[in-house]
Amino acid sequence: MKKIICLFVTMLMCLCLVGCGNNSTSEATTWSEQLKTKGKIVVGISPDFPPFESLTTDGTIEGFDVDVINELITYLDEEVVIEFAQIEFDNIVTAVQTGQVDIGLSGFTYDPNRDVIFSTPYVESGQAVMVTKNSGVTSIEDLKGKTVGGQTGTTGYEAAEAIEGIKEAVSFTDCMVGFASVGSTIDAFVTDYGVVKKYADANDMTVLDGLLVSEEMSIIVKNGNNLLADKLNECIDQFLKSDKYEELRIKWGV
Repeated sequence: MKKIICLFVTMLMCLCLVGCGNNSTSEATTWSEQLKTKGKIVVGISPDFPPFESLTTDGTIEGFDVDVINELITYLDEEVVIEFAQIEFDNIVTAVQTGQVDIGLSGFTYDPNRDVIFSTPYVESGQAVMVTKNSGVTSIEDLKGKTVGGQTGTTGYEAAEAIEGIKEAVSFTDCMVGFASVGSTIDAFVTDYGVVKKYADANDMTVLDGLLVSEEMSIIVKNGNNLLADKLNECIDQFLKSDKYEELRIKWGV
């Protein structure tokens, strides 16, 4: 009897696997079939990266990236709504890979170690260093022997680690906490130029001349969702040629 029951259970499992296989994103025939929910794009985002993404006092997410994705969907051939999922930056890649979100949009730069599809870049960027005005640090060379911070999982942290002669690189899961630590637990912080410049101007800090790394930002998509990635690339190409692109860059100072 146990053998019969086991055989029956095995047959059910096989049928379930076949059924699951029929829903594979690789068998989708349109980009919208590769979304978690038809008619909705779930965006993984870490809103601690102004002017690209941040929270307003009422908890609304705003920023350059927010305006970009809302502009991109106007070029789609199907109507969709955007739903933002707030996730710590270093967990967004996993959320994309496991299908918890449809895309990741939070200042991502190309990294071959991230097992995802990178879209066509939608804006140029670079990693810069912020210090206090009375730090005595006036150049990147002056960081020798200093403690430099960066956000966990970002190219900013990698750039901080690569600065020659520093005492230590310290990672922060929240970019804003890293900023607030400059002058107390760390001597400098590295992140995207537009982000660090906005914070420095508002908080009487200094951004050192020169970029540690020049780079471009992309949207990330789960491997296998090529139709969705291709459609986003089409939208980005149209967006970059539009007047709206430069309008948003000026609006957010990026």
